[in-house]
Amino acid sequence: MTSRTIVWFRDDLRIGDNPALHEAVKRGEPIVAVYILDERSPGIRPLGAASRWWLHHSLTALTRDLNELGITLILRRGAAGDVIRRLVVETDADAIYWNRRYALPERDIDADLKTELRDRGIEVQSFGANLLFEPWTVRTGSGTPYGVFTPFWKACLALPEPREPLPAPTQARGARPGIDSDDLRDWQLLPTDPDWSGGFRETWEPGEASAHARLEAFLAEDLPDYAAERDRPDRAVTSRLSPHLRWGEISPHEIWHQTNARHAQGPHANAAQKFLAEVGWREFAWHILFHFPELATKNWRSEFDAFPWPRLNPARLEAWQRGRTGVALVDAGMRELWHTGTMHNRVRMVTASFLTKNLMIDWRKGEQWFWDTLVDADAASNPFSWQWVAGSGADAAPYFRIFNPELQAAKFDPDGTYVRQWAPEYAGDEAPEPIVDLKATRDAALAAYEAVKNSR
Repeated sequence: MTSRTIVWFRDDLRIGDNPALHEAVKRGEPIVAVYILDERSPGIRPLGAASRWWLHHSLTALTRDLNELGITLILRRGAAGDVIRRLVVETDADAIYWNRRYALPERDIDADLKTELRDRGIEVQSFGANLLFEPWTVRTGSGTPYGVFTPFWKACLALPEPREPLPAPTQARGARPGIDSDDLRDWQLLPTDPDWSGGFRETWEPGEASAHARLEAFLAEDLPDYAAERDRPDRAVTSRLSPHLRWGEISPHEIWHQTNARHAQGPHANAAQKFLAEVGWREFAWHILFHFPELATKNWRSEFDAFPWPRLNPARLEAWQRGRTGVALVDAGMRELWHTGTMHNRVRMVTASFLTKNLMIDWRKGEQWFWDTLVDADAASNPFSWQWVAGSGADAAPYFRIFNPELQAAKFDPDGTYVRQWAPEYAGDEAPEPIVDLKATRDAALAAYEAVKNSR
């Protein structure tokens, strides 16, 4: 049997700037491409419903792109380590390539496989593909990880510039048919009863081609207004690349180099750097997760373990989840999320602040809801952002910074365009009453914070 090279796709569902695929093509052996839906390995967090919807369509697009190269994408389900071990034997593979993952359960799987397979004489190579700067390369002067974004990003920018993106292969040797594969439909990633994804289909087109088209449109049309209007939910000037980045349909290296090639100089250079700093914020989240693997379950700042969360009020949590709080901007944001699988970042901060500081509900409840409903929810950015708003995370806003949703709406949705789109009942004279008093609950949150300060 002819030896084969396995390329294991994970959060890198693209053929362009894919180092693992690039090196496998250079190797010249027939390629076995595989994606594994792993819901069984210890510590692996099952995907939320919105992520499952995106994954289905992203795998469909990747299958099509690989087919054009003559490569068949094999789909398998199960504990990833077991699946890979079986596939190596089935295919008589003498090499396996993948791009690195950074959450601890995934790192453990990869490390165990790398050691075991290399001991068996199989070539195993991993590559940097989905971060601009590897987490272990960015350290303070004393050798510790950064906990504040500004010096972190300054240190990143002092490192050698991120590598140039690799071109998509134009030809490859795919393994001959005959390797068993699951049918994607059997994974039942899409909602059926009911099918709630109509708004998703109206809003998004998963896949590498769409990701590149979106980057091109952003750089050509939206970037000039980005610095001034990126906090306006009523203005469509953000990149909307976050789900494409989350699933690896486009690499940060592509974004970095295309942005600088177009706008490093000239009238929009400042906007370009602000945009790339947001890419840097994503890097920072993964940096924090790499060094603090329990980010989704534990306070990064341990003093917040003393925070006196009151007993959960399920009715208030549900009101927040459904966008029925009586607070216009919060309800608009939560309904946008429910309909489209996304929410403008400014509104994400407002809704998170309302949950944790006005409703006094533990940030972990919000993080879990966003994990299930966001198409761009990833293991780093989602809990990192929730902890930032809650005050318990890295580089967190001071606890007393409590977003007033009414003032935020007046400043960032001054004409009420965004609220009218998603919560039109607030445009009339009989708007719903808030379920809590904003000032009183703000005062209560600040009083509760005294327990944190007294625990230091």
